[in-house]
This record gives sequence, C-alpha cells and structure tokens, in this order.
Amino acid sequence: MVMKTGSEYIESLRRLKTKVYAFGERVTDLVDNPLFRPHINAAAVTYDMAHDPVAEDLVTAVSHLTGKRINRFTHIHQSTEDLVKKVKMLRMIARRTGTCFQRCVGFDALNALYSVTYEMDQNLGTNYHERFKEYLLYVQDTDIMVAGSMTDPKGDRSLRPSQQVDPDLYVHVVEKNEKGIVIRGAKAHQTGIVNSHEMLIMPTTAMTAEDAQYAVACAIPVDAPGVIHIFGRQTNDSRKNGQIDQGNARYGIVGGEALTVLENVFVPWERVFMCGEWQFAGTLVERFASYHRQNYGGCKGGVSDVIIGATALIADYNGVAKASHVRDKLTEMIHLTETLYAGSIACSAEGRPTPSGAYFVDPLLANITKLNVTRFIYEICRLSHDIAGGFIATLPSEQDLRCPEVGPYVEKYFRGVASVPTEDRIRIARLIENMTGGTALAESMHGAGSPQAQRVMIMRQGNLEQKKKLASILAGIPERD
Repeated sequence: MVMKTGSEYIESLRRLKTKVYAFGERVTDLVDNPLFRPHINAAAVTYDMAHDPVAEDLVTAVSHLTGKRINRFTHIHQSTEDLVKKVKMLRMIARRTGTCFQRCVGFDALNALYSVTYEMDQNLGTNYHERFKEYLLYVQDTDIMVAGSMTDPKGDRSLRPSQQVDPDLYVHVVEKNEKGIVIRGAKAHQTGIVNSHEMLIMPTTAMTAEDAQYAVACAIPVDAPGVIHIFGRQTNDSRKNGQIDQGNARYGIVGGEALTVLENVFVPWERVFMCGEWQFAGTLVERFASYHRQNYGGCKGGVSDVIIGATALIADYNGVAKASHVRDKLTEMIHLTETLYAGSIACSAEGRPTPSGAYFVDPLLANITKLNVTRFIYEICRLSHDIAGGFIATLPSEQDLRCPEVGPYVEKYFRGVASVPTEDRIRIARLIENMTGGTALAESMHGAGSPQAQRVMIMRQGNLEQKKKLASILAGIPERD
C-alpha cells in the first residue's frame, strides 16, 4: 500500500497515454505543458500534504477495509468526525493552493457508490458492492487520482435520456457480452480529468424503466481506447506563458475542466457497478450531489481566505486600509466566508450512517451550503473589486512592465504607496483579477449543480408537512384527515 508524494503523482501521469486535445491540436506533452501544469501542481498538493506532519491528521485516514493508513481522498467516511475532517482538510488545502485541487469529485463518487451499491445488492440481489470494494482496495493501494464523471451534455433538457433525438447525449450501454459492456456518450465539465488516472462514470439524473440503458456506473482508465478529452477554455488562458499576468501561476484557476468523449469504450464486468438498475440512479445522483455540495464551504472558504488576504493587501498598497468603509467591507467578506464554512461543518456534524455503515451528510444542510455559495462568493468577489479598484481589469501586461521603452512608465504610474514596489501591487491585482472573475465565478454558480438543483433538494428535504403540523398545533387547529 503506497501513499504517493506529489512528485510521484506527477511522474505517474507521464506513463499514461491520455488522448487530450486543446485549441484544435493533440497534446503531446501533458505534464510539462503550461496549459495543464498549474492544475497538476494543485492536485500534487493533495499528495504532498499527506506526508506533512502538520497536515497528516486531516489528509490521511485509516482504511476500514485494511486497517492501514491511506490518503483521505481514497477513504470511505466511517463517522461524523470523518465528515468534519474532510471539510477542514479541503479548507486547509484551498488556503495553500488558492484554487481547485480536483480530487473532491472522485472522492465523493467513491463514497456515493459505496453505499448505493450496498443498497442495490440488498434490494435486488446483485453483487455490485463486493465488486466495488475490490475496486476501492485497488484505489487505496495505488493512491490513484479518480475523477468523478456525472454530468452528461443532456441535449434537450425537456426530454428524458431515452427521448433524446441523439441517444449519445447521455452516456449509455450499447453492448453487453460475457466479458463486459460497451458504453458511448460524453461527460461534460470534467474537473481534473486530464490529470487523473481513472474516471468513475455515474448517471446524471433519476431514471425511468425506459431509461435503463442509461443507468450505468463503472470505472475506466482515462487513457482507455475510445476515450478522448477536449480541454475547455478558461478565463485568461492565453496568458499561460506569462507569470505575473496569470495571478496564481503555480496552481492556476479552477480545475482544468474538459469534455470527455466515450466512443464505444469497453468496460470489464469487474469494473461495472450499475447496469440497468434505473431505480437507484436517482439515489446515486442525490447522494453524490449532497457529498459534493458539502465540500463548498470548505474549499470555497479556503479560496475566500486567500481573496480576503489579497484584498486586504491591495488596500494596504493603495493606502486605504484604515478607511472605515474598507474595514467594514473586509468584515463582511469574513462574515460571508465563515457562514459558508459553518454550513459545511453543520451538514457534516449532522451526518448519519447509511445501511452500508458509511456515513452520509445531512442533505438539507449540504444543499443549503451550496445554494449560499451561489450568492456569497459573488458578493465576496464584488467587495474585493470594490476595494481593489478598476485597475485590476485594465492593467498593462507583464511584457509592458518588462519593456525597456514603456516599462518605466508602468512602474511610475501604477505605484501605490511609496514603500511598496509597483510589481508587488501588480501581482496582487492580477491575483484578485484571476480569482474573482470568469471561470471561477461560473464554477461557484454551477459546480455541483445549478441553484435550481439545490432548490429542488431543499424543498424535498424541507419537510413542509411537519412544519404545517407544528403551526397547526400552536394555533389550536384540530388534526383532520
């Protein structure tokens, strides 16, 4: 059993034959390409911190299958303490990277499939859970990075999977034989997929009997025959060859998402964990979504800590740090951040065991947390822009700063307080610009599901009938059929 270091993780990627396209060209050197390296560096932190004595209590856990110490990102939650530690770990890593470190989606997929395969077996007499445990042992033994693959392109959202004009708009089974299955379709917005080792395919919505061919969950290598990854554009990605203009040059912005095409991909039966059991597709989606929405007060809390720090620094550099309105806005940013974190801690502390023994978060509080993220992160970023000033959007480039002819003018006219080098002020401005706009904001809105998805879950979990009964009792209204 091995817990990889960051460098071992990076070297392991070199051995893959992942087929990736970006800007219309096949990528030949994924690991050292400046378009991908920041995302790889961010994921590597999750490996290195498992070997850090200060962090290991949060970033490692003891496997309930083997009793051995493993990276927490491969662990199945065994208590509310595990759920709480997960959130604390995510905030700690986000503070260090200032961005998405990508392993959460696969982590949540492992936990969702663990409990749902158990319940399928109990209800349907299948043997998916034992298969999945064998796969989990492999993941823990090798400490591979697993990408959670849930989101389908969906096509016409008013139609169910089986009603689509193009059947490939949802991943589906096109063939079964004695050795396994063949799947076709695509998964969209796949965080960290190009620098993962494997992907866990899951259905993206609740199903009916007519959708049975779309009720499929399985594990496949990211470089399996028939798998093609098309890397997505991100804000400021044309600056990847610069350093200052990237803002967060070492770890990048968000998580390096891609469209992953599955063109008749073979999956052996030992890696298939749902195949036609449409009755459990909705359960798997809701369980995964709740685990994933639990995360956001942790990871976005950590990212917001960095934004707050950068905003406080730019206030220092601008000479306005002592202004009462600036301090009031920084206070509000802290308040919003800690409110998000409190939601993640609360849904973890209120978690409970599933029939499999694995622990599940409180789904209502998890969805409340994610819905708050869709609002609070925008307000945190708005306040950061307010304090920083408009120059974060109109700064000349790093090349201009370095240019012998015009660089001295950039140096002279973009200085703030005299004691702070102009380049320091520009660096913080670029960090704020990159962390608070474009792709990062869209991910806060739609990552782990759009706001409406959370509202549906909140109404479902909100127990209105019980609340009506409480009001009726206090009002003295007699109970009626």
